[in-house]
Amino acid sequence: MTQCPVSHGSVPLSGPRFQTDPVRLYRDMRRDHGPVAPVVLDGDIPAWLILGYRELHQVTNDPVLFSRDSELWSQWENIPEGWPLLPMIGRRQPSILYTVGRRHTERQAMISNALEGVDPFALKRYAEEFADGLVDRFCAAGRTDIIAEYAMLLPALVLARLYGFDNEVGAALVSALNDMIDGRERALAGQQHLGAAMTDLVASRKSAPGDDVTSRMLADPGGFTDEEVTQDLMVMMAAGHQPTADWIGNSLRLMLTDDRFAASLSGGRHSVGEAMNEVLWEDTPTQNVAGRWASRDTRLGGRHIRAGDMLLLGIAAANGDPQVRTDGSALTGGNNAFLSFGHGEHRCPFPAQETSEVIARTGIEVLLDRLPDVDLAVPEEQLTRRPSPWLRGLTDLPVRFTPTLALGDQK
Repeated sequence: MTQCPVSHGSVPLSGPRFQTDPVRLYRDMRRDHGPVAPVVLDGDIPAWLILGYRELHQVTNDPVLFSRDSELWSQWENIPEGWPLLPMIGRRQPSILYTVGRRHTERQAMISNALEGVDPFALKRYAEEFADGLVDRFCAAGRTDIIAEYAMLLPALVLARLYGFDNEVGAALVSALNDMIDGRERALAGQQHLGAAMTDLVASRKSAPGDDVTSRMLADPGGFTDEEVTQDLMVMMAAGHQPTADWIGNSLRLMLTDDRFAASLSGGRHSVGEAMNEVLWEDTPTQNVAGRWASRDTRLGGRHIRAGDMLLLGIAAANGDPQVRTDGSALTGGNNAFLSFGHGEHRCPFPAQETSEVIARTGIEVLLDRLPDVDLAVPEEQLTRRPSPWLRGLTDLPVRFTPTLALGDQK
């Protein structure tokens, strides 16, 4: 077996502290290990977690030394069949995540062009339409769980419409996406369900193109195979749905629990953008990203990194790095230097970032417009987080409000 690159003192990337108070955990890890810390994943698989803002910049700015090619990983022989984190790391997957060099640049352009073809007015209309439809389901009840009944549904429904799915198929994708990203026992089954749905969609749009993202990807002059388009659509759906759902949930949690945002709950909208921006700094949905692989022996943050070691991008930890956050205050304003959408040539394409922001902001605004007196239904300390090593989101967000009629009944 290949020797583990780290072992003594390694921190499990799971457990109660990681789930309930990662900010303090990252602070303790930085104190004990510096800006690059040894960690272990499920099954005692070793890796390095980059905690430093500058170190993360260094890694993402050097795609040759710190490659996105997962074939370089020295631990593959130790990975058991059915390892639940495989869907978020992957091997021999012809997706943009693991493509490097010129081909990656071409594929990123293909995706960006397909997303830029989305009519921004249509995107806003779809988001409002689905958001209103979801609120209609629970508005008369006077209470709901914002996560399960709203945030976890809205992004997938909008993205499915943009990509060319029927509404019924889009709704069915939600549980598969959540299973895949959370990295638990159903992760591989979720990935297989999503793959089958995308394969069917590509075949359908190839025979009958439409005005949708999938058709534009298939028509790209770059000569991409159906398998490449399918894999990239899987990445786009996973990267677009769950982080956006958590962006909605985390932003609403902030607005419902922090007096600084109370004004927005009585009809004003001026604080929504500020809350969303603060969440990307302080409570970013994308907590850790796997990963990068060292193409040769090197040093990073005072650590000896061996060829084939995996480095995890600690987005949340880097955003809170005291070396760049010297006063420790919350960043609510227009400071967009956060790393929540990545950095370097593998960062989230700008059109995808814009799409996510429109869906999240529209979702929050529709909810506040329709339910202006919405309030948390449980003490804040009872709110819990999903046990995912990658994303930080709530398991539920129970709220109460004055019952109201569905839009169709207000006549």
